[in-house]
Amino acid sequence: MESLFDRLGVPYTLAEDGMYYPEIALPISEPPRYGKYGRMRLRYLQEHHPLIYQDLLLEGKLTAHLNEIDDSANDRMKLLTRQMQEQQGDTEELKARDQLAWVGAMNNIHAAAEEIVYAEVVYG
Repeated sequence: MESLFDRLGVPYTLAEDGMYYPEIALPISEPPRYGKYGRMRLRYLQEHHPLIYQDLLLEGKLTAHLNEIDDSANDRMKLLTRQMQEQQGDTEELKARDQLAWVGAMNNIHAAAEEIVYAEVVYG
Protein backbone atom coordinates (compact mmCIF):
# COMPACT_ATOMS: atom_id res chain seq x y z
CA MET A 1 0.00 0.00 0.00
CA GLU A 2 1.39 3.40 -1.02
CA SER A 3 1.55 5.98 1.75
CA LEU A 4 0.73 9.66 1.49
CA PHE A 5 4.43 10.47 1.85
CA ASP A 6 5.24 8.25 -1.16
CA ARG A 7 2.58 9.98 -3.26
CA LEU A 8 3.87 13.44 -2.26
CA GLY A 9 7.48 12.44 -2.80
CA VAL A 10 8.50 13.33 0.75
CA PRO A 11 11.11 11.01 2.30
CA TYR A 12 10.37 9.76 5.81
CA THR A 13 12.07 7.71 8.49
CA LEU A 14 10.82 5.34 11.12
CA ALA A 15 11.76 6.61 14.57
CA GLU A 16 12.37 4.58 17.73
CA ASP A 17 8.90 5.45 18.98
CA GLY A 18 7.33 3.65 16.01
CA MET A 19 6.21 6.86 14.30
CA TYR A 20 7.14 7.93 10.78
CA TYR A 21 8.56 11.44 10.55
CA PRO A 22 9.02 13.32 7.29
CA GLU A 23 12.52 14.50 6.48
CA ILE A 24 11.67 18.12 5.84
CA ALA A 25 14.36 20.76 5.80
CA LEU A 26 14.02 24.48 5.29
CA PRO A 27 15.68 25.78 2.15
CA ILE A 28 19.20 27.07 2.74
CA SER A 29 19.38 30.83 2.43
CA GLU A 30 22.20 33.30 2.51
CA PRO A 31 23.95 33.85 5.84
CA PRO A 32 22.57 36.60 8.08
CA ARG A 33 24.53 39.84 8.00
CA TYR A 34 21.80 42.27 8.92
CA GLY A 35 22.12 44.72 11.78
CA LYS A 36 19.88 47.18 13.58
CA TYR A 37 17.37 47.81 10.80
CA GLY A 38 17.10 44.14 9.87
CA ARG A 39 16.39 43.22 13.48
CA MET A 40 13.78 45.96 13.70
CA ARG A 41 12.11 44.64 10.53
CA LEU A 42 12.16 41.10 11.95
CA ARG A 43 10.45 42.22 15.14
CA TYR A 44 7.93 44.27 13.13
CA LEU A 45 7.03 41.29 10.93
CA GLN A 46 6.73 38.95 13.91
CA GLU A 47 4.45 41.31 15.84
CA HIS A 48 2.36 42.95 13.11
CA HIS A 49 2.52 40.68 10.04
CA PRO A 50 2.90 37.09 11.28
CA LEU A 51 1.65 35.60 7.99
CA ILE A 52 4.27 37.42 5.94
CA TYR A 53 6.87 36.40 8.51
CA GLN A 54 5.82 32.73 8.29
CA ASP A 55 5.80 32.77 4.49
CA LEU A 56 9.29 34.25 4.31
CA LEU A 57 10.56 31.84 6.94
CA LEU A 58 9.11 28.71 5.36
CA GLU A 59 10.25 29.68 1.86
CA GLY A 60 13.77 30.29 3.16
CA LYS A 61 13.68 33.94 2.13
CA LEU A 62 13.57 35.61 5.55
CA THR A 63 17.31 36.14 5.93
CA ALA A 64 17.66 37.49 2.39
CA HIS A 65 14.74 39.86 3.03
CA LEU A 66 16.24 41.12 6.30
CA ASN A 67 19.67 41.55 4.69
CA GLU A 68 18.07 43.54 1.87
CA ILE A 69 16.09 45.75 4.27
CA ASP A 70 19.20 46.44 6.34
CA ASP A 71 21.28 47.31 3.26
CA SER A 72 18.55 49.57 1.90
CA ALA A 73 18.08 51.32 5.23
CA ASN A 74 21.81 51.93 5.69
CA ASP A 75 22.16 53.27 2.14
CA ARG A 76 19.15 55.54 2.65
CA MET A 77 20.58 56.79 5.96
CA LYS A 78 23.87 57.73 4.30
CA LEU A 79 22.11 59.51 1.46
CA LEU A 80 19.67 61.41 3.69
CA THR A 81 22.40 62.39 6.16
CA ARG A 82 24.61 63.76 3.40
CA GLN A 83 21.71 65.64 1.75
CA MET A 84 20.57 67.16 5.04
CA GLN A 85 24.13 68.17 5.91
CA GLU A 86 24.47 69.99 2.59
CA GLN A 87 21.05 71.60 2.95
CA GLN A 88 21.73 72.88 6.49
CA GLY A 89 25.30 73.89 5.77
CA ASP A 90 26.93 71.64 8.36
CA THR A 91 30.48 71.62 7.08
CA GLU A 92 33.93 70.90 8.37
CA GLU A 93 34.27 74.65 8.89
CA LEU A 94 31.44 74.59 11.45
CA LYS A 95 33.03 71.54 13.05
CA ALA A 96 36.34 73.38 13.43
CA ARG A 97 34.70 76.59 14.62
CA ASP A 98 32.10 75.25 17.06
CA GLN A 99 32.35 71.54 17.66
CA LEU A 100 29.45 71.39 20.12
CA ALA A 101 27.08 73.08 17.65
CA TRP A 102 28.24 70.70 14.92
CA VAL A 103 27.59 67.64 17.11
CA GLY A 104 24.12 68.93 18.01
CA ALA A 105 23.30 69.58 14.36
CA MET A 106 24.56 66.14 13.34
CA ASN A 107 22.49 64.47 16.07
CA ASN A 108 19.39 66.28 14.83
CA ILE A 109 20.14 65.30 11.24
CA HIS A 110 20.70 61.67 12.23
CA ALA A 111 17.44 61.54 14.20
CA ALA A 112 15.44 63.10 11.36
CA ALA A 113 16.98 60.77 8.77
CA GLU A 114 16.33 57.76 10.97
CA GLU A 115 12.65 58.65 11.34
CA ILE A 116 12.35 58.79 7.54
CA VAL A 117 14.13 55.44 7.17
CA TYR A 118 11.83 53.85 9.75
CA ALA A 119 8.73 55.02 7.89
CA GLU A 120 9.94 54.28 4.35
CA VAL A 121 12.06 51.15 4.68
CA VAL A 122 11.70 49.33 7.99
CA TYR A 123 7.96 49.71 8.64
CA GLY A 124 6.86 50.48 5.09
